[in-house]
Amino acid sequence: MELQELFLKLLRFRSITPDDAGAYEFIKEYMQGWEFVELNIEDTKNLVIYKRFGDGVHLSFAGHIDVVPEGDGWESEPFEPTQKDGFIYARGTQDMKSGVAAFLSACRDVKSFDGTLSMLLTSDEEGDGTYGTIKILEYLKKQNFLPDAVVVAEPTCESVFGDSIKVGRRGSINGVLELFGLQGHAAYPEKAKNTIHLLAPLLPKLAGHFFDRGDEYFAPSQLILTDLRSGLEVTNVSPGHLKLMFNVRNSTKTSKEDVQNYIDELFSALEYKLKLSQGSYPFVTDKSSHLVKKMSEAVRKITGVKPKHSTAGGTSDARYMGSFGIDVVEFGVINDTIHAPNERTTLDEVQKLRRVFSHLIENYNKEV
Repeated sequence: MELQELFLKLLRFRSITPDDAGAYEFIKEYMQGWEFVELNIEDTKNLVIYKRFGDGVHLSFAGHIDVVPEGDGWESEPFEPTQKDGFIYARGTQDMKSGVAAFLSACRDVKSFDGTLSMLLTSDEEGDGTYGTIKILEYLKKQNFLPDAVVVAEPTCESVFGDSIKVGRRGSINGVLELFGLQGHAAYPEKAKNTIHLLAPLLPKLAGHFFDRGDEYFAPSQLILTDLRSGLEVTNVSPGHLKLMFNVRNSTKTSKEDVQNYIDELFSALEYKLKLSQGSYPFVTDKSSHLVKKMSEAVRKITGVKPKHSTAGGTSDARYMGSFGIDVVEFGVINDTIHAPNERTTLDEVQKLRRVFSHLIENYNKEV
């Protein structure tokens, strides 16, 4: 099966999170001769595909078969790929069935490798991911089969294919702060504790606050206000309660404890309650690592572009590899229509992505 046919076939599966919609059965048939481990937990389906070629390094590719719902505004059928003006339109073209098709094709054609090749697939990356990639890694750790290095085939390029490799991701800290005062009549402010008035002098020290200055990999960790509400939506009652929500996309220089300590100091004279949660943690793979060097080399060789090393964007399943101490990078097609109507990519990008992965595999065990 040619790469184009494989890609179009994957796009036709209506694999909205957490449903694989039958894609795994097709993939297992496509990857005949490889070993499979199915890890189905609750409504999430995970699939490990692997082949031992030798006793050397364990190199893995990871991705997700699930996509977000199609939504409105499409000019074509979201799950019937349409080719028009040099593009292929369908849900999942960029995020991330292009990547899945590329590494499946690249790995299937490998004849020899000094070590083990594997592919880690989940049907729940776009959702909570509770039973997805993290469960695959926990299982592999118990089997003493964790990869030495992982390439996550998320769309990473910005304007030209090959211009960006993600070598890390920021973390994400969510905060909910409640401020307590005393409700009262607006005509008698001295008898009330107006929570908006209590907050007002602190806002300049809260909104947009930088916890660090960033570094060569990360932008500064900044507190971004996302919601603020107080009062009864009337003009004659001063509020006695206020609720504020915020997010901090944090670098490795700022922790949840740093955010907690800053809020505690800022609001020390007031009655408040703060709830912090962290769904993902920052990580970075060192630029001198074998994986980063080899991936950069492969991208330059195939595309003629020198990729920058980026940590921009939201979160991905690469964060789980980072938490297990596994070297991980992300590389895929241009990211400009993910989750949007009329999501699209080009066959040329998918073909080049497959060639990048093939080059990486063929040259991974050679000296940098």
